[in-house]
Amino acid sequence: MAGLVNALNSARTSLEVNQKSIEVIGNNISNLNTEGYSRQSTTLTPYPAMNFGDFFIGQGVKVTDVQRDHDVFVTNQLQSKSVAFGLYNGQSRALTELERVFNVTEENIATEVDRFFDSWQELSASPSDLVLRDIVIQRGELLSTKFNNTVNDLNTVQENINDSIVSKVDDVNSKIREIADLNERVFNIEIHGQTANSARDRRDQLAKELAGSVGAQTYEDAKGMLAVQLPGGMPLVQGNQAMSIEAVTVSGNLELQLHAGGVTRTLGQQNLGGEFEGLVNMRDTFIPELKDDLDKLAYEISTQVNAQHRAGAGLDSVTNRDFFVEPLVVLDAARNMSVNSLLDSSQVAAAQAPPAPGPPAEVISTGDNRNALIISSIGETYLIGGIDNFDSYYGKMTSRVGVESNQNQLSLQGAEDAVVQLQNMRDGLAGVSLEEEMIDLIVYQRGFESSAKFLSTIDEMMNSLINMRN
Repeated sequence: MAGLVNALNSARTSLEVNQKSIEVIGNNISNLNTEGYSRQSTTLTPYPAMNFGDFFIGQGVKVTDVQRDHDVFVTNQLQSKSVAFGLYNGQSRALTELERVFNVTEENIATEVDRFFDSWQELSASPSDLVLRDIVIQRGELLSTKFNNTVNDLNTVQENINDSIVSKVDDVNSKIREIADLNERVFNIEIHGQTANSARDRRDQLAKELAGSVGAQTYEDAKGMLAVQLPGGMPLVQGNQAMSIEAVTVSGNLELQLHAGGVTRTLGQQNLGGEFEGLVNMRDTFIPELKDDLDKLAYEISTQVNAQHRAGAGLDSVTNRDFFVEPLVVLDAARNMSVNSLLDSSQVAAAQAPPAPGPPAEVISTGDNRNALIISSIGETYLIGGIDNFDSYYGKMTSRVGVESNQNQLSLQGAEDAVVQLQNMRDGLAGVSLEEEMIDLIVYQRGFESSAKFLSTIDEMMNSLINMRN
């Protein structure tokens, strides 16, 4: 009778194990499309065998753990490549906007520069024509407005970047807090010898997303908690403690500040990675360099035209007038560029200045076009830094934006391909496959049916034994 009882217990454990395994398979199938979910499986361990006479008899089986398929190397690589993808993705939108600002169509700064100097060339053909003189002034105003608007467009791109940063900070903080909560959950579950599979899956997914956003780096401590830090080493998560990032405006500039343990630190570009690094790089490095080049171009045009304009005379024989408002420094020359407000068509210095002390105004020939010819040639003859004329200087700026955008797109595509390949590798190792689950389902279903049949057979044997005793 004792042998039948032991057999009955073995049948019971077999039923329980097969049932639990089927439940795990069902959970896998239901999470087929859950992002970051890792396939789970039961770990089966036989009960210790018992000595019955001359041999040992098994006592059934039990589920000792439900484990997830997980590869640390692939997970770390996926996080690392997500940082690169986030970086190039963060720069992509800003570069697209910059390509619109520095376009290669007919309406750009180079076009306005050419039209401005062409108007001087046209004036040289009829220097007394007041209409042509008005056109010169209008072309100067249009050129100035083009510089002003380009600077405003660059400022708008920077403002859009700031808006993007502000909108993403809350999401980053939410993920930081969730990882801290999951750390505590993992610790509380696993301290009792169980495995927190779902919490670990979610935590890994959040770590990958933070890597793409701020370049977060992670490592697991001895307690199973995930430590998260920025590229510069500043902590985001320590155990169940979550830090926070805040976007604040300081002296008109948007800054990111990390609040950690009662201490506030300003985050520079060296402390960031991923998408935030790309956004800050565009805002604080690339666009300011374009502004500097634009200011240099506006400064050179203004100062060179003014220098020659002062050397000439208007119809009233007056000299030493500026055509543009003279920029004192290169900084903000493009934003402040404008035509001299005192200038009217008669004051446009198309003629060569008379010799000192200067004759009366009426002796200046209305057909004198010598100064207009010199100014019209400045666009081609003057070289900035002895290398580039105005058109080629602007062309290099446009080319730089185009090359940077093209290179960023290539890098973005390469990073995306790497992430996709690693994600496919991760899914192949740890993802749910319906075919595999169906095969396992059939195996455990047959095991359950066999266990039920075995239990039924033992029951019949016990009934027969009881009836014999009666």
